[in-house]
Amino acid sequence: MTPAAPGSRIARVLSAKGAIQDPAWHRVVLSVSRDAFVPATVWADTGGDNEYRPYPRTDSDVQRWLGEDVSLITQVDNGRPSDSLGRTPTSSISQPSLVVAMLHALDIEDGHKVLEIGTGSGYNTALLCERVGSDSIVSVEVDEEVAAAARENLHSLGYKPTLIVGDGEAETGRGPFDRLISTVAVRDIPTTWLDQVRPGGVIVTPWAPGPGFAESALLRLEVVPGAGVHGRLVGDAAFMMLRAHRPEYLGPSAFVDESDPATVNGTTTTSPRWVTDRSPGWAIVLGHLVPGLGYASYEAAEDNTAAAGEATVYVFDRAGGGSWALGEYTPASGPYEAKRCGPRDLWAEIGAARAAWVAAGRPGRDRLGVTVAPSGNWLWVDRPENRISPSESPHRADPTA
Repeated sequence: MTPAAPGSRIARVLSAKGAIQDPAWHRVVLSVSRDAFVPATVWADTGGDNEYRPYPRTDSDVQRWLGEDVSLITQVDNGRPSDSLGRTPTSSISQPSLVVAMLHALDIEDGHKVLEIGTGSGYNTALLCERVGSDSIVSVEVDEEVAAAARENLHSLGYKPTLIVGDGEAETGRGPFDRLISTVAVRDIPTTWLDQVRPGGVIVTPWAPGPGFAESALLRLEVVPGAGVHGRLVGDAAFMMLRAHRPEYLGPSAFVDESDPATVNGTTTTSPRWVTDRSPGWAIVLGHLVPGLGYASYEAAEDNTAAAGEATVYVFDRAGGGSWALGEYTPASGPYEAKRCGPRDLWAEIGAARAAWVAAGRPGRDRLGVTVAPSGNWLWVDRPENRISPSESPHRADPTA
């Protein structure tokens, strides 16, 4: 009997879902054992309480997950959990169908030189090596322990790409590259990435500009000779953030001080509920036009029937500067009671972003694109010339107005 191909189990799952369309990548997935990159311990939030528990690889649940189209968390809390539970996933083997979707989006050809940001376990790196050869792959990993494990995994299977331990935003000095793929999400596209990709090259990365949302979108950028860098959002891509872009998970109390004497009481016509609208297109527009936005929403108590449907919503500038606002939502139409403090009028910014999205036809994520230029980045609908921008820029509103 002919032995099964190393990656036949996961390839079969992906084939059944229709996730593999390119025969070249199908052959690659069949040739690489995903199981070989799974460490002795994985972590999972099986209780649904945002606490990650360790599971030995031999556990029956882990063995089942190995044959499913799911991601596997391989590190929590940067490798240093404070106790037996993890709080924040910091490295993983990504969901196989998403891995393949990103590789398809690269449009790799034989002979292409590829820069990978985020080596992780090394599984994605191995797929790239199998496709174009180890000599064509440069991969960067910020975590020394993760990088060491990936190197061991890759070398054990005969793959020897150039592996760099360092910041994924730093210049590698190994370019120019034909393709760049990031397995970590970014809030802003690093200019160093653009500098390392040749004209005509492609960048594929998860992009997460939204206000604290866990979701990110898959962005495919093309470096167009003489015309800049443009790209479209081509799908979902739930990934961990590049460490330099990862926000601290702080609640509103870290940003809001309602006793501040500079706090201004008033009203706003901006619905406080808009920041909780999870329409994917809106989330991207909001995050892009109101940079650094964070929020927290508190529903009225269930037994408070007089306040049914009401909520208190806080918005704040995660980047610092002391700007925050509070809005009291009621099902009745606005204006809504509000407070604000700091140099930014966040409710005005949110309202302007909403008006720009509505004026653009409330586009979904599939109609949105991004242009990255030295003068700044902008969102567009359908074509780069159709910019989405607020009619005015209230970022420095007078807090006493």
